[in-house]
Amino acid sequence: MPDLADLFPGFSAHHVDTQAGRIFLRQGGTGSPLLLLHGFPQSHVMWHAVAERLAQNHTLIIPDLPGYGWSTAPAGGPDHAPYSKRDMAQIMLEVMEKQGFARFALMGHDRGARVGYRLGLDHPGRVSHLVLLDILPTYVMWHRMDRARALQVYHWSFLAQPHPLPEKLIGANPAWYLDWTMAGWTADKSLDAFDPRALAHYRAAISSPDRLHAMCEDYRAGASVDLGHDEADVAAARTLLCPTLLIWGERGIPARGASPLDAWKVLAPDITGMALPGAGHFVCEEAPDALVEATRPFLSRPD
Repeated sequence: MPDLADLFPGFSAHHVDTQAGRIFLRQGGTGSPLLLLHGFPQSHVMWHAVAERLAQNHTLIIPDLPGYGWSTAPAGGPDHAPYSKRDMAQIMLEVMEKQGFARFALMGHDRGARVGYRLGLDHPGRVSHLVLLDILPTYVMWHRMDRARALQVYHWSFLAQPHPLPEKLIGANPAWYLDWTMAGWTADKSLDAFDPRALAHYRAAISSPDRLHAMCEDYRAGASVDLGHDEADVAAARTLLCPTLLIWGERGIPARGASPLDAWKVLAPDITGMALPGAGHFVCEEAPDALVEATRPFLSRPD
């Protein structure tokens, strides 16, 4: 990948060896540990606008998920298991243990939030506070998919198509696809909210064939093994035990439909949350100040 700007001055940068390969991460700040997990089609860089303020009260661990950014991209395989949120959650738990943290708070956006709630379900007691940014459960997304939602999140089925269809189509002009997609999910339908240096990171990753393939594998897992894991939890009435906060953009993906909080009751009956006025899907970059203020009281609650 090309030389890209460092948007985390004062943070360390290194790799951690895991069962899935080498995971890249940034670390900085002081206080209780907080794991930050990015979503599609981004990387750890998406946290740059909030990291400095969050680091005032927390030791931040900010990795690239497997297949994203500068982390190893595992081979997908016929069952897409390496990109299941269960496997990714296990890898993130391994990363945190190697950094010396057995219990920690977690904030995740988009696909990272799916890894986050899966970690909370599979490893109760490890997550002290869980913040989910602009998502609904995978179970709800697939089981309540109607015409309006399918048009809104067409990429769920497009990226999940068998290899190499989406890879070939996006690979013809990956930077264009990324720009068009990200602009479409913002409140004002533009790229104005994004630092050009961050966009350079995102464009570089999706332009790498192995990263693009990993992103598609992520969604293939979402349409198969991830859905199965959610269905098993719902059937067993298994829910999140940790305090859980949902934040969504007033013009984000969950806002276009039934109450996001009601939709989460199936897996998080005690969830609380709010919408951020004027924000779309990318709340960390569209409304960084509002996000920090909305999450600070929750993250400071006694464990």
